[in-house]
Amino acid sequence: MEEYFDILDENGKKTGKTKLRKEVHKDGDWHKAVHVWIINDKNEILLQRRSKTKDSNPNKISIFNGGHLSAGDTSIDGVKRELKEELNLAVEEKNLKFIKTIKRSAKYTPTYKNNEFDDLYILKVKEKISDMVYQKEEISEIFFVPYNKLKEMVKKKEPDLLIDTFEEEIETLFSYLDKEIKNDR
Repeated sequence: MEEYFDILDENGKKTGKTKLRKEVHKDGDWHKAVHVWIINDKNEILLQRRSKTKDSNPNKISIFNGGHLSAGDTSIDGVKRELKEELNLAVEEKNLKFIKTIKRSAKYTPTYKNNEFDDLYILKVKEKISDMVYQKEEISEIFFVPYNKLKEMVKKKEPDLLIDTFEEEIETLFSYLDKEIKNDR
């Protein structure tokens, strides 16, 4: 099935145009995505290893779950669809905490440009890994890591960890979690 995206201007506003996903990335059009940081009650972060067949960052470990918005989707629509598809998690809007929108641009190959506005959310879960069924086409592995271990992985620039072009997002996550964990004590 062909996937269409809403085309945005450089300020994140819809232009009224839609395009095929592959054309959006070939042409470098601005579009929207959602990134959800999933945190359990032990303040561990859910990481996912991207499938080796992904068109961007295959086999890399990502700190977020989510994906692109299809044409006509709201961010909440996208979050609900992506988490259901990728992890078989049914999510209610009231359990999502919107953090901020980040404008991000990355060129993965000469023919794959990703210019997007990422809406960042936090989702706190009680589910364990055994409760989640991940989509094999998208993800090859999921696991929780303690927050301090994730900070160490980022500091060491662990080669499998998807860090490049996500620095602002990682900083935002760490700033949020530093406050949250301090308030939990």
